[in-house]
Amino acid sequence: MGSHSSHSLPEQLPEPTTPAGRDGLAALLADPGRAVVALDFDGTIAPIVPDPDQARAHPDAVPVLARLAPVLRAVVIVTGRPAEVAARYGGFTGVAGLEHLVVLGAYGAERWDAATGEVTAPPPPPGVAAVRAELPGVVEKAGAPEGTRIEDKGRAVAVHTRRAADPQSAFDLLREPLDELAQRHGLTVEPGRFVLELRPPGMDKGVALTDFLRETDAGSVLYGGDDLGDLAAYDAVDRLRGEDLPGVLVCSGSEEVTALSERADLVVDGPAGVVGLLGRLADVLAG
Repeated sequence: MGSHSSHSLPEQLPEPTTPAGRDGLAALLADPGRAVVALDFDGTIAPIVPDPDQARAHPDAVPVLARLAPVLRAVVIVTGRPAEVAARYGGFTGVAGLEHLVVLGAYGAERWDAATGEVTAPPPPPGVAAVRAELPGVVEKAGAPEGTRIEDKGRAVAVHTRRAADPQSAFDLLREPLDELAQRHGLTVEPGRFVLELRPPGMDKGVALTDFLRETDAGSVLYGGDDLGDLAAYDAVDRLRGEDLPGVLVCSGSEEVTALSERADLVVDGPAGVVGLLGRLADVLAG
């Protein structure tokens, strides 16, 4: 590695704080046609909102991605949301420049291709239906406060505590009973920002990202995320850097989660910061 470290980066781009991050960004700039930009959705290109159904991509996200995507190998959105929902809330459908955008939803179990507008996915495992049926009773029995809500994500079920008077104590209260429920039906609990998601094991953003990078024969990767669910993708990029695939880790910074910012090569200020960084990348690569 280290071969790119002497490259000076264009002055309009921020400098990653780590040698591996600088190598990753230099590799992306040197050969953008083999670069993959991979992004989480909520909290990364879409601001976090109290009601997840109201989440929409930052207004500048689609125009910036439409400038950037044509000069890259691929742009991929990696999200826990159902793939079609993320495509719709992102506004990615029928956009010139985004013809090859891919959304890997449900942590990679679903795939939406802009080229066809179709979702491909295996059937959800039976444990999800059992958990969906039992969850309201478990939440009630645990004494979850007002404002706690359940979201059906098709291949997973999530419990949000953001609207409770004390979101953190509601989150802590539900942790154990939801763990027990998930284990009973062969599911796993994925914690996030005031959300606990019960979903099938074996698929995470790291697996989804690694598979996609191999499939597209990527030469470099930029991954942007904001939450604990993105740590698996961070781990994957770290692993791939060890196998000589350069990568840069971007954190959409927030006060709520610090686990990512401690490991990122670049920390920007929320979705506006992510979109700003991608815009500067587009200025350099697409003119």
